[in-house]
Amino acid sequence: MKKLNLMTVLALSAFVAACSTAPGNYLDTSSLKEQPNNQPQQQYDVHLITSQLVMQQAQTAAGVHVDLPPAKYANAADYTYHIAPQDILGVTVYDHPEISTPQGSTFSQGGNTTQTVGQALTQPYTSALSGQSDPYGQTVAKDGTIYFPFVGRVMAAGKTPGQLRDQLASGLGPYIKNPQVDVRVLAYRSQKIQVTGDVKTPGPLAVSDVPLSLVDAITRSGGTTDNADINRVRLTRNGKLYVLDANRMLDSGDATQNVMLQDGDIINVPDRSDSRVFVMGEVKTPIQTGMIRGKLTIADALTSAGGILDTDANPRQIFVMRGMKDNPSQPEIYRLDMTKPDAIMLSSQFQLKPLDVVYVGTAASTTFNRLLQQVLPTVQTVFYLKQITR
Repeated sequence: MKKLNLMTVLALSAFVAACSTAPGNYLDTSSLKEQPNNQPQQQYDVHLITSQLVMQQAQTAAGVHVDLPPAKYANAADYTYHIAPQDILGVTVYDHPEISTPQGSTFSQGGNTTQTVGQALTQPYTSALSGQSDPYGQTVAKDGTIYFPFVGRVMAAGKTPGQLRDQLASGLGPYIKNPQVDVRVLAYRSQKIQVTGDVKTPGPLAVSDVPLSLVDAITRSGGTTDNADINRVRLTRNGKLYVLDANRMLDSGDATQNVMLQDGDIINVPDRSDSRVFVMGEVKTPIQTGMIRGKLTIADALTSAGGILDTDANPRQIFVMRGMKDNPSQPEIYRLDMTKPDAIMLSSQFQLKPLDVVYVGTAASTTFNRLLQQVLPTVQTVFYLKQITR
């Protein structure tokens, strides 16, 4: 009998020792010192998902105030372009071509191309003519002035083309009887916005006499890429960051999100990396899935993961863990009991938020079965050794 017990102990020792010498990845932890955690386990409040909670969630979302950037103009009809340094102006005095900007002349657009003044007048205002020279147009100097025959140096910056036109006409009055003057901006070079991120053609857009809105800027940058998240478009203005939902403008006509842009604005269209939802636990395919136009329900997330495992999942423990990025010590935890009659309705109405974790719990019977699967091979090995040594 003692011999049998000795053989059993030796067999178990060899079995355990084999674990440390088996092929595969192995980390020697002898030089690592782990500090014991003597702190008590923290308790988290769990909110049961009910119809009242879903209604409260919808009311809260509807009443959320979005911080919008201050605007210079109340609406697009009030917008007026003001001339600034580096703009190129074309001045026409009718019946006096000797002091007018030549209509047939060309000025360089940069590179090997040229453009007539007439073409410049009809060009899309979104085109920023970088690097162009101005041998025939009136370039506004750094001090905001231009020089015009008979009138001399005139302050143009800060004025509208109409205001500058009236000033030039008044200055030409002593020399030309009833002068007819027209002033146009041939190249908008002084003011611009930047469009970056997941758009097809990122880069600067010129601010011109036509108001430029958020949706205009995205559209005229080639539109967004497939991975763009237009629900969280970032606008930086005067050093402050604003998050705008361009999709609300496109889907529900919420014009408040389609803000009017101004000189110095930076638009960034982010990707969907911060709009993911993680589905884990007893599901068929644990995945991370993106939100659909800024929305995703528990039912959407579980369907994307192939549903819960029929035999292993605990349908009473569908957890939603929220806020772990901003407040990891005090996350919000919600639980859905799928055995309730209204569970299907609630799962299709409870809206998830970016970076939420949906976790499906494990059934108690499954935990016991998995324990047996771990222990059973060792028990069988001991049994066979006992049979052999008889």
